[in-house]
Amino acid sequence: MEDNILNPKELLNEFVEEEEGFRHLNNPADGIKPITKKYLGVPTHGVGSGSKYYFTDGDAKVELIVVNEEIMRVRLAPHGVFLEDFSYAVPKLKPKNIPVQFTEDDKEFRVSTAKVNCHIRKSDFFISFSDQNNVITSSDAKAMHWEENTQFGGYYVFSTKECHPDENFFGLGDKPTELNLRGKRLVNWNTDAYSFAWNQDPLYRSIPFYISVNEGIAHGIFFDNTFKAHFDFGGEDRTKTSFWADGGEMQYYYIHGPHMMDVVKSYHLLTGTHPMPPLWALGYHQCRWSYYPEAKFRAVAKGFRENKIPCDAIYLDIDYMDGYRCFTWNRRYFPDPKKMIADAAEMGFKTVVIVDPGIRVDDNYPVFKEGKEKKYFCRRSDDYYMEGHVWPGRCQFPDFTNPEVREWWGGLFDELIDYGVAGVWNDMNEPAVFGSGTFPADVRHDYDGYRGSHRKAHNVYGMQMVRATYEGMRKILKNKRPFTITRAGYSGLQRYASVWTGDNVASWEHLRLGNIQCQRLSMSGIPFCGTDIGGFSGEPDGELFTRWIQLGSFSPFMRAHSAGDTKEREPWSFGEPFTAINRNFIELRYRLLPYMYSAFWEHHRYGFPILRPVVMQEQDVLKNHFRQDEFTYGDKILVCPVLEPGQKSRKVYLPKGKWYNFWTNEVETGGEEVEVPTPLETIPIFVKAGSVIPEYPVMQYVGEKPVEEVKLNVYYSDYEANSFFFEDHGESFAYEQDIYSEKKFVVNGDESSLTLNQSMEGLYTPRYDGYHFRVIGLPFVPATITIDGKDITDFTIGDEKVLEFKYTKTFNILQISK
Repeated sequence: MEDNILNPKELLNEFVEEEEGFRHLNNPADGIKPITKKYLGVPTHGVGSGSKYYFTDGDAKVELIVVNEEIMRVRLAPHGVFLEDFSYAVPKLKPKNIPVQFTEDDKEFRVSTAKVNCHIRKSDFFISFSDQNNVITSSDAKAMHWEENTQFGGYYVFSTKECHPDENFFGLGDKPTELNLRGKRLVNWNTDAYSFAWNQDPLYRSIPFYISVNEGIAHGIFFDNTFKAHFDFGGEDRTKTSFWADGGEMQYYYIHGPHMMDVVKSYHLLTGTHPMPPLWALGYHQCRWSYYPEAKFRAVAKGFRENKIPCDAIYLDIDYMDGYRCFTWNRRYFPDPKKMIADAAEMGFKTVVIVDPGIRVDDNYPVFKEGKEKKYFCRRSDDYYMEGHVWPGRCQFPDFTNPEVREWWGGLFDELIDYGVAGVWNDMNEPAVFGSGTFPADVRHDYDGYRGSHRKAHNVYGMQMVRATYEGMRKILKNKRPFTITRAGYSGLQRYASVWTGDNVASWEHLRLGNIQCQRLSMSGIPFCGTDIGGFSGEPDGELFTRWIQLGSFSPFMRAHSAGDTKEREPWSFGEPFTAINRNFIELRYRLLPYMYSAFWEHHRYGFPILRPVVMQEQDVLKNHFRQDEFTYGDKILVCPVLEPGQKSRKVYLPKGKWYNFWTNEVETGGEEVEVPTPLETIPIFVKAGSVIPEYPVMQYVGEKPVEEVKLNVYYSDYEANSFFFEDHGESFAYEQDIYSEKKFVVNGDESSLTLNQSMEGLYTPRYDGYHFRVIGLPFVPATITIDGKDITDFTIGDEKVLEFKYTKTFNILQISK
């Protein structure tokens, strides 16, 4: 037996052999390898079925989930262990039960649907995607890689893709730069960016979703990682596109097109669409820091009605509060807020109030006292409460990533709503802290039970705040739609709020920038967006303000807002001729509300963006990748704002097809630029041939009086074209139970006739009885008009050759013949 006993030296040698690569030395640190980037090695194994597949190099593991025929999710676990699967952006990932083929040969593993193939190359673990024609659309330039973070734990995670010579990139939220992101390096880290400048980055929101277009084929990448994230679109190396994050997982969704519109719609399948807003929210809104005292608030309301300028909402900034404490009123400035709000409502105004996340440290303040007792405020790693200075002074901050805290916060709105408040504006929620910028990195968050530091929760903090606001208001309002706005957010925030582009500047540069930002937000999944009309800081002159009103009339969210140290900024503040022009454009918006509301329905139900840059309509034309002035609202009305002072005319690109000048009804052929006069009274607006544009009578506010009839503007086309017209109660959630009316119009014409078909679905019946038809652009003199077999003899043809007549709203087929 003793012959088999090993001596200590032999035991040590055997132990060293068993512990591969590890040496016992007097200084153990000598055996630690330096931290470097690690890359996926050669994939040795692939396995899976249904929607889920795994590939490994023996240590690291890659997960591939087939979400549907167009979407696949890729996840990397550097040492084979994935984090718990949770996302604020994608609340429930539900892969579809679709046919998936898994194959392997000596070169690759391949996972295929009817529309997309994912290739995992065996020689180097490069991942690429191709379409059904085996055209490669996205391909790794390096294998996915990572680097250990010794300070915080976890990894920096990286993905690098090939970037082709004519490949261009769009999206990523409201970055203040050119619409086309090619050559840019950008960061996602929500930041309070007062008076931000062109190319300043980052700003208030983090939307890690971009669209690539190469050789006429589009795909999207959604990098669902809430840590500080970075994107390089061929900036450092023109042949490479990279995205990486300071923590979390390398997790991204490949979203196939082939059209940009397809990509955006699929992105909305993952992250959701905006619920239908109350109809009044699409009206004109007036805001300032601040309208106080009560006499000023009432004077502004009176000014709108006396000037006969439509307006639906007036805002109260932080000065309505007692010492800037949320959910309180300054009784010196507003002695009877309930009566004030009720009086405003009698005049047709909704009142919107601001809230901030900073809760003043004050044991006599019930909100702070309750939050403290229930331990709802954020704490640091050593268990001290996180404190920072904002408007009320020394504050603590609710942890909105805790569902219990969100429910508490939402319940705090009951008194404001009881007073008649109709909307809530969530501000300072990047979160912003005076002096330090934001929270320290060691602040802990519940993260819905998945735990995390502020490095992980920072970019979702504002989104979870407005989520708490929205869900609380919805519960209190019961079947009435909440209206909420947020300054900060992350992908998916569109499920809870509208946005504005933040504290901009009264300059022509910011007018141009706001135009681009709203287009970018819309194509990045955030449809209900707008700017501070006129600029928040600085002083616009009458021309700049009026040009901004004209652009704002075609922004989904239309609000003028300005800082307290600036001059008055109402639509009549600059005198004539500006007042009259501003009135005309705000009235135009109210006339077009049924069209705009219908475009919102197309977003909510079908996932279409509301604002659509030209590149979304003709992505195969390379020149369009660099156009950023023109856009369509929905798909029927093209707008090109005037963006330079003193501009008397400008060039406008019209996509292919035929377009009617909105002001003159003249027809232009698309596919080229046209020169359009731009006197101060107008901006270039065109309507696509074949469109049916519904129009309401002008009102001073939504619901001022019953709609007696709807004007239908029918634009002749010699090819078939479809239009939608959506109506419902405008303020309830009854549309979720099919209590709505969705009308589809089909226009088709030739040299001697025009046909208009109407079909309807839904259970809502509007109160008006009939349509006032205006048929524009007929190439012939009409002799007969027949509706559902009945001849219409009472019609007129005006000076502009516009055919007009009236008929009941329930028609099926309208025929006009020579």
